[in-house]
Amino acid sequence: MIPTVVWGTGNIGRAAIRAVDAHPALELAGVLVHDPAKVGRDAAALAGVDGDLGVAATDDVEAILAAGPRAVVYAASGDIRPADALADIVRAVRVGAVVVTPALYALYDHRNAPEELREPVLAAIADGGGSLFVSGVDPGWGNDILPLLISGLGTTVDAVRCQEIFDYSTYDQPDSVRYLVGMGQPMDYQPPMLAPSVPTMVWGGQVRLIARGLGVDLDEIRETLDRRPLEETVTTRAMGEFEAGTQGAVRFEVQGIVDGEPRIVIEHVTRIHASCAPDWPKPPSGDGAHRVIIEGRPRIEVSVEATDEGENRSAGGNATAVGRLVGAIDWLVDAEPGLYDALDVPLRPAIGKLGRSAR
Repeated sequence: MIPTVVWGTGNIGRAAIRAVDAHPALELAGVLVHDPAKVGRDAAALAGVDGDLGVAATDDVEAILAAGPRAVVYAASGDIRPADALADIVRAVRVGAVVVTPALYALYDHRNAPEELREPVLAAIADGGGSLFVSGVDPGWGNDILPLLISGLGTTVDAVRCQEIFDYSTYDQPDSVRYLVGMGQPMDYQPPMLAPSVPTMVWGGQVRLIARGLGVDLDEIRETLDRRPLEETVTTRAMGEFEAGTQGAVRFEVQGIVDGEPRIVIEHVTRIHASCAPDWPKPPSGDGAHRVIIEGRPRIEVSVEATDEGENRSAGGNATAVGRLVGAIDWLVDAEPGLYDALDVPLRPAIGKLGRSAR
């Protein structure tokens, strides 16, 4: 069994505790928390599962890492604290742990990441013999391994389009929704996540991974952006009121240009209420989906809808990101120490999990 620590117990961390507990090759060895109110609580209570897991949460990072975990699921956010997240991850890699995380967007495509991010990780790998794999949903499997897999079913491929279409009122991150993305803000507010070049920073690596997987060279990466106001004030179940005239929907694309044409496109269509931007693409059902469209012969369209934590689509998406990461741990433990990306790490069947009941 591989002793595995879950660092953080938010949206990703809750799912990570469940995934580590369910994995036949892993053993939950520790849970790290930041909130003093969570210290001492059993991991089962923090993950929303029945019974006890026999692992009490702690905020003592030094003690957890000194115990020499073989793997760490780093589930703390890197959105508004990227420097702190990098320092934490480097610390874990340096003690020889395999670290998997969705936290650092620039390292999804580490070959093109800034040196100030790559070099500390590579130095920690050389010092301690650990590894790092960074992935998620979107960015993540929804726009790297899934489109590449589906492209292999085509006779000819003219373009690859990956879409995330979501109602963000189901996303349990109010600060990210209201301030990073700008929902409910005046239309002259500049959401940090939508500032020029930021979408390319976050999703450009995924465009490059698809291009590398398809064996094509990119001319450049371009961005498009459209925003719509709410026509009426709406009240959401999870995040309260959003006033008429404020931002209610966002649509942007990160385009990989090949021979002058946008051939690889990652598109986001995000709403705070279904009434906003009704002419934009919608999910097949419910609050959200990830879709891949292969334009060519034949035309292929695949939508993925995941639910968890009370039929919540956002929680379902988080759980699939965790499944990809936690499912890679035993492969990474057997591999050479290194910095890995989605084209390196295989997505494998759920070996040993069929019929295994979740707690």
